[in-house]
Amino acid sequence: MRRARGFTLVEVLIVVAVITILTSVAWPSYSRYVKRGYRAAAQQFMMDISSREEQYLLDARAYTAALDGTGLNLVRQGWTCSATTCSNANYDITVTATAGPPPGYTINATALGSQVSDGNLSLNNLGAKTPANYW
Repeated sequence: MRRARGFTLVEVLIVVAVITILTSVAWPSYSRYVKRGYRAAAQQFMMDISSREEQYLLDARAYTAALDGTGLNLVRQGWTCSATTCSNANYDITVTATAGPPPGYTINATALGSQVSDGNLSLNNLGAKTPANYW
């Protein structure tokens, strides 16, 4: 008599259990990694805005809150910018300019969607970054 080929039910259940355990361990780590990546992209964009604000200050002797062509003229793949806000699926970025003296600005990134649990980011003209543990 010839023996049947294939897997037994016990073997299949063991494989399913191992895959479930590996997934339950790996998923939270992957989620944290993705959130850090989105946060880093927003921080990079905020630093770009900061650099452009400093260039604008040299030309106009003031900072600007305009993010479109009348101000900083920001164009970045994955971001949609209007006169006052740049947005993507994870953050809304706004700039508040103060006339001074001395003039100043604050760049705020408000978390959206899956990033809400990660919190908001802020950067000002003095280089103060909040929350400090995220920078």
